[in-house]
Amino acid sequence: MAPITVHNSLKPGAPVPFIPKEEGKISWYACGPTTYDLSHLGHARNYVSTDIIRRILIHHFGYKVNFVMNYTDVDDKIIIKARRKRLLELEKEKSYTPEQIRELVVKAFLAYADSNLPLLAGEDQTALDEKNYRERKDAAYGKVLAGGTLSGEGKPSDAEAKIKMHLNNMDSAAQSLQTGSGFEGAEEILLPYLDSLYKQTIDTSDQSMFTDLTQAMEKAFNDDMTALNVLPPDAVTRVTEYVPQIVSFVEKIVEKGFAYEANGSVYFDIAAFEKAGNTYAKLRPESKNDKALQEEGEGSLSKGLEGKKRSGDFALWKKSKPGEPYWPSPWGAGRPGWHIECSVMASDKLGEQMDIHSGGIDLAFPHHDNELAQSEAYFHQCGKGEHNWVNYFLHMGHLSIAGSKMSKSLKNFQTIQDALATTYTARNMRIVFLMGRWNDGVEISQDMRKQADSWENTLDNFFTNIKAKLAEADASTDGIKDLSLTEGAAKGLTEELEQAKKDLDAALRNSFDTAGAMQVILRLVRDANIYMADKSAAPNLQAVEAVARWVTKIVGIFGLDATAKPPYDGLGWGSASAASNVDPQTAIKPYAAAYSKVKEDVQSLNVSEASIQTLLEQQAPETEFAELEKSGERDVEKLALPYLRATSRLRDELRAIVSTLEPQTKQAVLALSDRIRDYDLTDIGVQLDDQVDKPSLIKFVPAAKLIAAREEKAALLAEKARQKEEARKAREQAEEEKWAKAKVPPQELFKSDPKYQEWDVDGMPTKLADGTELPKSQAKKLKKDWDRQKKLHDEYLVKFGGNKA
Repeated sequence: MAPITVHNSLKPGAPVPFIPKEEGKISWYACGPTTYDLSHLGHARNYVSTDIIRRILIHHFGYKVNFVMNYTDVDDKIIIKARRKRLLELEKEKSYTPEQIRELVVKAFLAYADSNLPLLAGEDQTALDEKNYRERKDAAYGKVLAGGTLSGEGKPSDAEAKIKMHLNNMDSAAQSLQTGSGFEGAEEILLPYLDSLYKQTIDTSDQSMFTDLTQAMEKAFNDDMTALNVLPPDAVTRVTEYVPQIVSFVEKIVEKGFAYEANGSVYFDIAAFEKAGNTYAKLRPESKNDKALQEEGEGSLSKGLEGKKRSGDFALWKKSKPGEPYWPSPWGAGRPGWHIECSVMASDKLGEQMDIHSGGIDLAFPHHDNELAQSEAYFHQCGKGEHNWVNYFLHMGHLSIAGSKMSKSLKNFQTIQDALATTYTARNMRIVFLMGRWNDGVEISQDMRKQADSWENTLDNFFTNIKAKLAEADASTDGIKDLSLTEGAAKGLTEELEQAKKDLDAALRNSFDTAGAMQVILRLVRDANIYMADKSAAPNLQAVEAVARWVTKIVGIFGLDATAKPPYDGLGWGSASAASNVDPQTAIKPYAAAYSKVKEDVQSLNVSEASIQTLLEQQAPETEFAELEKSGERDVEKLALPYLRATSRLRDELRAIVSTLEPQTKQAVLALSDRIRDYDLTDIGVQLDDQVDKPSLIKFVPAAKLIAAREEKAALLAEKARQKEEARKAREQAEEEKWAKAKVPPQELFKSDPKYQEWDVDGMPTKLADGTELPKSQAKKLKKDWDRQKKLHDEYLVKFGGNKA
């Protein structure tokens, strides 16, 4: 069997064989979120893709995975956001007059522009204010606002996204100043201004301002992951719970000569590390001297810290300045550097070497490169060569919008909460990510969404149809557990199933190529649909069921069914109806009520046909349901079938006898038949498909989907009726205009035209208005018009009579 291969950022290029340290087991550390704001679709891309790979390793390849993830709950972004939030709260508590508030907002407005949008200053020396802001904004940043770049060349990037973010903040503040709204609308420009004034006055001995924020955001993140059906980690770590261990870890690196203290901070000594035979920036050697990335990695609060030997050296421990949280250390009050946290926590949980480390691609440098360096420095032993802390580094491609990565700091994101409420379902979002490679970037586009929707609808319809066919044939949906070839099954389809299993396994062994796997599934389902639609012979439902169960297993492994549990041997998308604690009596109430109503309405028709009377008297869905309940059945779809079959039989029989009924009764029966299908059953998530010479096919479809289809159909019919009515009115108007014109005798056709001065006895013009003779060419044309009018007028006389006024 071919080995599993994986794209390993430590060895760029083609996928390499994946060989864990211990057979059958995998140790894995994933960088978790920085808990300072709500998670967005970029986070969903990272954590859902990570979850998919983890599920494949566990449930397809059979590995036991120890998955550890951290929460960064102390960080420059957390400190800044929590501190600024507190400063704004304090400012709002002050007894300011409206004029004083305006003065404060104006100062913040100007400071924000000076710091982030320098081109707003203009060239005319006139001070910027809310009145001239719009004009200056368009003049200075019009290219960016129109979708271009600041330089006018190339494609927009993060720099342009950041400009748009700052302009949005200024827009709100300018509006606030114009309307006199006080603090409202100006918060984003006030926050950095207040921080610049008062940050050193904040008492950080009480860290609740920070923990209140991080705990709320951690809960929100966990709720998002649950909503996205992401498996919880096997172990979770938090930076604030590891500070003593971090201090000890840093001390050891210092002792080994790979770090140094400077003014209360401790920095990693890259030169000393490399001199000892180690490699720095293994993941991104080309970024080793990128000062912008280095500064981003150090954090905005590190500005002003002094004592580095070289600019590339990075902080392991930061001296805390006033307004920042702090912990004791041998170097004084301080806090952990960003990168050191993961080194300490991952090593604590997984030891000196792990199989997999993962995170978003934007973390590769400096975060992950610095993690590797400081961890390998910690475990370094003289004379034993380089230490490999991570064997496989998996970097998830980021999500982008219009060329810019989705980012909290750029504020160009849609939160997961909002996306699930307005745009995606959890399943649909996961399908979008499955349709691309995990290590490639994803650009949100309409085509991408359409492909995902089409894939989901194809499988949804397939599952619905096969379940309906099996129910129709009273087939047991628990009958096939062995997904191999079955004796007597349709040979072609089962061979396609066996090939699909091989193709899917090959795709997943090729660096978890879910895009290829999704195509394998789609191809097999389409083959099964073609087989079921073949009218030349009755399909072998056992063969189709085998396909459906295998597809169910794979979509379960991919996490596309939030209710499914390993070993995923059900049939179709899971639903809440399959819950083991469902109360049968409560669950079937809508179906029983629908049957009761239909039965009552059929009785009220007073149809005397024996077949209808027999059904009304002999059908006993209550008894069938009671037997199912007694047997322990808890699948609501199965429990509901007795009532739905009884309802469908009544409707089918009414449709069968309708041609023999009196016109009035016939009309009532047809109306009731449509109502049962389009309203009574649609509203409870049941679709009836009429079949020739066979009972209607009962399908379970989400009610919202059926109702939406019904409303769309009604809207189309209404639009068709509107267009028909408009066409009728247009025809009537054209007819009126035609006969109004036809009413004029040809002799009078040109008499009222001021272009002419004289006419002959037939009303044909002979002279123009200036007295000149009518040109022959014009006379010819006018004669044709005269002849057409005579013909039309003669029609008028025939239609309305010669005396028509």
